[in-house]
Amino acid sequence: MDRDPLDHKNLMREAFRIEGITPEECRSIFLDWALSLPDGTEMQGAIATILTRYAAAPEEHPMLQVLREGQETAARPRRRGGWKSRPRG
Repeated sequence: MDRDPLDHKNLMREAFRIEGITPEECRSIFLDWALSLPDGTEMQGAIATILTRYAAAPEEHPMLQVLREGQETAARPRRRGGWKSRPRG
């Protein structure tokens, strides 16, 4: 069996199989999954692929909500600070 480059630890696969999984557990799994993606992986595309892959999951599954939140968060760039954010006089 070939390893899935987007889920080589099978975190998403197992999350969708766990009955009664909580949103908090899903967030923890999502973070572990996101941190284990190969370098250079585009997060938006990875999340979209996983959402497509598990589209048949029950709509109320908490991992679907976590993935959607991750997709929204990854889409919004935000300032991180630095010299441009400091007041100038």
